[in-house]
Amino acid sequence: MFENLTSRLSKTLRNLRGSGRLTEENIKDTLREVRMALLEADVALPVVRDFVEQVKQRAVGKEVLESLTPGQALVKVVHEELIALMGAANEELDLHAQPPAVVLMAGLQGAGKTTSVAKLARWLKERKKKSVLVVSADIYRPAAIEQLKTLANEVGVEFFPSDPSQKPVDIARNAVDAARKKYIDVVLVDTAGRLHIDAEMMTEIQQVHAAINPVETLFVVDSMTGQDAANTAKAFGEALPLTGVILTKTDGDSRGGAALSVRQITGKPIKFLGVGEKTTALEPFHPDRLASRILDMGDVLSLVEEVQHKVDHAKAEKLAAKFKKGQGFDLEDFRDQLQQLQNMGGLGALMDKLPGMANIPEAAKNQVNEKEFGRLEAMINSMTPGERRHPDIIKGSRKRRIAMGSGTQVQDVNRLLKQFTQMQKMMKKMSKGGGIGKMMRGLKGRMPGGLPF
Repeated sequence: MFENLTSRLSKTLRNLRGSGRLTEENIKDTLREVRMALLEADVALPVVRDFVEQVKQRAVGKEVLESLTPGQALVKVVHEELIALMGAANEELDLHAQPPAVVLMAGLQGAGKTTSVAKLARWLKERKKKSVLVVSADIYRPAAIEQLKTLANEVGVEFFPSDPSQKPVDIARNAVDAARKKYIDVVLVDTAGRLHIDAEMMTEIQQVHAAINPVETLFVVDSMTGQDAANTAKAFGEALPLTGVILTKTDGDSRGGAALSVRQITGKPIKFLGVGEKTTALEPFHPDRLASRILDMGDVLSLVEEVQHKVDHAKAEKLAAKFKKGQGFDLEDFRDQLQQLQNMGGLGALMDKLPGMANIPEAAKNQVNEKEFGRLEAMINSMTPGERRHPDIIKGSRKRRIAMGSGTQVQDVNRLLKQFTQMQKMMKKMSKGGGIGKMMRGLKGRMPGGLPF
């Protein structure tokens, strides 16, 4: 998300030269570039116009401190205005209600509403320690009811059965009553989507809303539709008392126009971002962190939170204990590390949150092939436990068997063993003292793009 915008803005702002004060003259060309970058990112024109004007008013006449360059001074202003544009701070779900707190989900068909219900259920269960019941009031798509049932089972929350012969209002009301009797904390109500906004759909969802009186009414919208996402959210907001927005498919959106337009056009906060297909791929929306990512400053706070919540700490401690006993790093450990990385969204998701990524050549970024993880894991799984623990014994005939078992070539197995040997050497250095900090200091200066590790 924001790859193109980040690249354009970071270069434009970095190249600003001038004296000890920002003037209308020395920031004119830069602001023109900022305007073009935002329009190319599919940010709505009125939002771009207001944003650039606000930056100009704040920047002109601003003193450039000795510790800053003119570019850095303008970056500070742009950063603060981006935060203000997207909503100043993260707005959490307001679940302060007599249980069950009811959350109504609305949106067009294909926006990822049903998947978002499951993601939110998982997030509430794991992060907020809430008991959750989900229900589908989509009587027009029996497959949607079955899909939600499957997803509820996957994330481990209660599912309230519904049937296309029932009325959406009755389904929603009965689900809330059932949750109240079971002392469940939160009810998530999935509603029917349509291909476009129509009066019949609005009337139906208004009736459901009136029947269950939700504490949160969230609009789920596909970020890849750009400024249309903000306009659709506005239309829904005029029919329903929306309390927030969930932007989906942001991992496939390189422009990011929706994230920058929604708050300004609708007046409603973005509360969550859908960042992938898995039920773990949901992030709370933090305007300050996203503004930092847009300006290539990274988002280390979100990265730390992901590590805390998604890394298997028991496996990490087991690996640390192995090192303390002087036992080596083997292929089973390597497989565990690959799985941990995939749980965190893969290398691409991690790189997106690191500062300085706009300076990395595109060719280097393209080498990050997420599918390769699956191939590596398949090869390791095709080995015997003895081979995984003692890779040195893997020679000609064993390599051929592993390649055949994993649907790969012998040269792929050779490449895996080479990568593993490099990882093994790195882990050995870490285990000798100094840990990851020492390893990163040793790499300083050799990292592409001068990453500030």
